[in-house]
Amino acid sequence: MTTLPVPRATRAGRAGQVRGRAPGAGPGRWAVLAALAVLAVVMLLPFAIVTLNAVKSPAEYSSGGPLSLPHGLYLDGIIEFWNRVDFGRKLLNSLVISASVAVLAVVLSVLNAYALGIGRVRGRLWILVLFLVANTLPQEALAYPLYYLSKAAGLYDSRLAVIIIFTVVQGAFGTYLLSAVLGDFPKEIIEAAAMDGASRWRILWRIVVPISRPTLSVLMIFFFIWTWNEFFLPLIFLISNDNQTVPVALGVLQGEKMMDATMSSASALLGIVPAVAFFLIFQRTLTRGVTVGAVK
Repeated sequence: MTTLPVPRATRAGRAGQVRGRAPGAGPGRWAVLAALAVLAVVMLLPFAIVTLNAVKSPAEYSSGGPLSLPHGLYLDGIIEFWNRVDFGRKLLNSLVISASVAVLAVVLSVLNAYALGIGRVRGRLWILVLFLVANTLPQEALAYPLYYLSKAAGLYDSRLAVIIIFTVVQGAFGTYLLSAVLGDFPKEIIEAAAMDGASRWRILWRIVVPISRPTLSVLMIFFFIWTWNEFFLPLIFLISNDNQTVPVALGVLQGEKMMDATMSSASALLGIVPAVAFFLIFQRTLTRGVTVGAVK
């Protein structure tokens, strides 16, 4: 079979089209990269300032101001704050509460969404609307009823009360989100498993959960970070010093006159670092889950 020669002008035109379509050829991509770089600097600048002031001595802060570079590492402010608030215990409380809520809220969301998204229970739409409305309620409206219930149940000033409250709160959002995801779950897979004799419980934990694992991982990471940063309800329900979380400890001590600027920066740094470390550790999981969701 003979191949007809392609005219040189045609080849040149195609080469020009390919070069014109090459990624990064136009100035638009460089403008986007520059804008993202500026945005990254703006977002990291407060964290850098807090870090600089956390390792300064009070004398350096008074003489040079918040934007001056430290002459050395002054860690006395971090150590003094750690010992004053028993930060190790606060860190453990936040870790236990956040991890428990993340796991339990995901389990609760999966069970609810499996019934609503795949089971197609009656009144599914109205139930989802109820969950959506529950997510829009401010925490101030929930404070007194939850306070009364926790007092009546004997759970006030305990980590268990906060875990139960935020498991339900986060589970409402997770149910609303996962119901939409599981509503588009391939019915052929479930029907094939049912024909093979698999029960609904087995279909859930052996088929639905493994396939939805990237989405569940992303949801668990968000639940952990959201619960870690909660302040209002833990401030009301955790009044004992031994049960307080990191945000509550930081907020309570910010008003003390014994806190200077460097110690305040040290407290803010200690409060930020665990959440940032958790995000960096699970960054690949978060990226993989978002990418898989986009591909699907």
